[in-house]
Amino acid sequence: MRLVHLLVIAAALAGCADKPSKDEQEAAKNTFVCLLDGERLVIRFDMGMARMLMPNGDRVDLYQIPATSGVRFSNGNLELRGKGTDLTVVDNNTATQVPLAQCAPYNVPKQ
Repeated sequence: MRLVHLLVIAAALAGCADKPSKDEQEAAKNTFVCLLDGERLVIRFDMGMARMLMPNGDRVDLYQIPATSGVRFSNGNLELRGKGTDLTVVDNNTATQVPLAQCAPYNVPKQ
């Protein structure tokens, strides 16, 4: 009988291990994954900010600024503009605009 209880507990714990935590699920709701020049870019929108994890591993914080339509975030050097999943990164230093491709909500991977 004791062995049965241990097996039930082990199965329950194994089932829980595959589920993302509530914090992970909450963070994923406002997180998108896009391609920037064919490389993965992660964007998390959070209280007036867009936090980007660039393909090279750099973290960039952008602050929301007024936009006539859609969203606009900037830190003076980089801007993120767009509507929904149609987003563009603007490098103000070089005056280049790069549309992001395949933007989609982030799915927390199962462990």
